[in-house]
Amino acid sequence: MSTSLGYSARAFGFDLAATLLFVIVGRATHQETPGILGLLIAWWPFAAALTAAWLVVAVLRRPVSVGQGVWIWVVTVTGGMLLRAASGQGTAVPFIIVATLVLGLLFVGWRAIDALIRRRRRSLAASAESRRTTERYP
Repeated sequence: MSTSLGYSARAFGFDLAATLLFVIVGRATHQETPGILGLLIAWWPFAAALTAAWLVVAVLRRPVSVGQGVWIWVVTVTGGMLLRAASGQGTAVPFIIVATLVLGLLFVGWRAIDALIRRRRRSLAASAESRRTTERYP
């Protein structure tokens, strides 16, 4: 997998967008008061925990691999819940379960799809190269 800075930045953006989507949908589902301040208050613990997870994973070689996605998921949920509790926000068991499942699906899911697409592209490229080599050297 590519670990170029641009690809990693896009991957971080996907994860950050996933946490924001989770908060937006959750707030809409529970008819929370609309507004940017309420959104930011609910989002910051997950955004901060995600950023911390990415800083740790950035030291490693493959921050966008499925395995690292699992690490980012666990750290984000755990850190997000700890920060929510420390800031007086709710951490009810059903919320922890939903957050764990949804963020796991989002963080690991896009990485798994990306890995499948990349594997398929490599396979197609290798197959095309094999055909070109065979055509040149019968």
